[in-house]
Amino acid sequence: MAAPVLAYENLGLVQGSGWLFRGLDLFVGARDRLALIGRNGAGKTTLLKCLAGQIETDEGRRTIQPGTKVVLLEQDPPVADFATLRDFALSGPAAPPAHQVAAIADRIGLDLDRPAATASGGERRRAAIARALAAEPDVLLLDEPTNHLDLAGIEWLEDWLGRYTGAFIVISHDRTFLKRLTRSSLWLDRGTLRRAEVGYGGFEAWTEQVYAEEARAAEKLDARLKLELHWLQRGVTARRRRNQGRLAKLHEMRAARAAMLGPAGTAKLGLENDEVRTKMVIDAEHVTKLYGERAIVRDFTLRIQRGDRIGVVGANGTGKTTLLKLLTGELEPDEGKIVRAKTLTGVMIDQQRKLLDPDKNVRQVLADGGDWIEVRGHKKHVQGYLKEFLFEPGLVDAKIGSLSGGERSRLLLAREFARRSNLLVLDEPTNDLDLETLDLLQEVIADYEGTVLIVSHDRDFLDRTVTITLGLDGSGKVDIVAGGYEDWERKRARAPVRAPAKAGAQTNASVPVGEPAPPQRRKLSYKDQRDYDLLPGRIEELEAVIARDEAALHDPDLYARDPGRFAALTDAIAAARAERDAAEHRWLELAEAAEALQA
Repeated sequence: MAAPVLAYENLGLVQGSGWLFRGLDLFVGARDRLALIGRNGAGKTTLLKCLAGQIETDEGRRTIQPGTKVVLLEQDPPVADFATLRDFALSGPAAPPAHQVAAIADRIGLDLDRPAATASGGERRRAAIARALAAEPDVLLLDEPTNHLDLAGIEWLEDWLGRYTGAFIVISHDRTFLKRLTRSSLWLDRGTLRRAEVGYGGFEAWTEQVYAEEARAAEKLDARLKLELHWLQRGVTARRRRNQGRLAKLHEMRAARAAMLGPAGTAKLGLENDEVRTKMVIDAEHVTKLYGERAIVRDFTLRIQRGDRIGVVGANGTGKTTLLKLLTGELEPDEGKIVRAKTLTGVMIDQQRKLLDPDKNVRQVLADGGDWIEVRGHKKHVQGYLKEFLFEPGLVDAKIGSLSGGERSRLLLAREFARRSNLLVLDEPTNDLDLETLDLLQEVIADYEGTVLIVSHDRDFLDRTVTITLGLDGSGKVDIVAGGYEDWERKRARAPVRAPAKAGAQTNASVPVGEPAPPQRRKLSYKDQRDYDLLPGRIEELEAVIARDEAALHDPDLYARDPGRFAALTDAIAAARAERDAAEHRWLELAEAAEALQA
């Protein structure tokens, strides 16, 4: 193994009243492509700053090969202190050459003379990228580099990093970005740093193995400790299995929507169908919106139904926000008409999230200082609701100012999702969220009973979430595609896309032309179909039983007062979890079988 160009041995850092991490060893080779993964608040950004030499640690030794230049691309670049973006991009202890900054700025569409005070998040991010890349680093430390970038900017950065000859460590919530670029993974979890020589594409399989090993080790621990470990270890894997099941359901919805959309350009469908009419949420017909002589949206027609998940994609400036405002009624079209259901009530979560008062605590933000919060008409204890959004219940009285940026974003999501609504509008919802929170967000969107409109540059998130993608290219034309980002990308590239099969038609690529296809099963057996229909309800019942028994077990005096009751509850919880896990596995197998039969 070649000597590392950058290393930290036995790294330890105290934060607050305890160690944020201790005893970490990290080695970076000359061509390493490392994904740094961990929950919000785990210390990922802090670890990058330690590697960059910006934070003096309490323990450990940092070594670097002579002549090695390390550059950190910060998540929140300090742009505000400069007059223009050019001044910022040319600043720093190792100021990059002006001509190289200008060349990169030109490639990523950045106006360097833009006043820093009025620059958008995307413009600030581009300025930070131009400064970092133009410095020609040997080791590049990237903290959420795709935040606020549009699709064109993300693709340009992917291409640059693909050709980059140095080493990099990247923190990102963009799964597609990580899968395409990384070859090794660093996992920062509960103060421990693990490394595996697999890129992000193999990360989830690796973590499943780690969780399984820890679960086996936990069997040797006492019952109380096992309960504390359950939510952290088993909750993640169970959620992933449920999300796979939801993905199967999403593909079914896409297939149904593809059949309704029909040929390209004919998105107004089934007008005489009573069921379609009663499910109508937004009906846009021949809509055009002009700014001066430029058509932002031209001759756009689409009927959005209850339960649709609509993704809006395109480069910055192509009109995504304008289209969103047209659909929600903030703007009126210049031509055509948009009819909305009279009962439509929306919740908007935008990328310019209002700053939370740092002096307030979590309880005040969620429940106005009380113990209970109303979640879409149902009362929930605020600590239990926090747990659903991956917060430790003890954070209920924490000051907002003490939360990380990602934790604040998660708190805002928790607050907004609690409100009654039948239309959810999400504008860049994935910024500042960690990967596990993205899994949770996908789960909440999948379970949402209303209609969802999403503007996002996160390709993997769209592929896992939406049933229809609206693609804008800046000319006024809106492509309407049943499916996610990849489906739109294929259409944009004019690659051949297999048309949906007609009802009753069968295809089999392995059967030679001219030979009769072997008989195929067209549906699940009676028993399988019954399990497929009933298991979700049983899983919910088991979750309720587990939650009830865990609540009883959290009584600190129970063991001393009634050890028999404590033991019985522990056994009951273990049995219910085993049954729930088996039910989840069974349902997922049936969901995959049902999808295969439909395909």
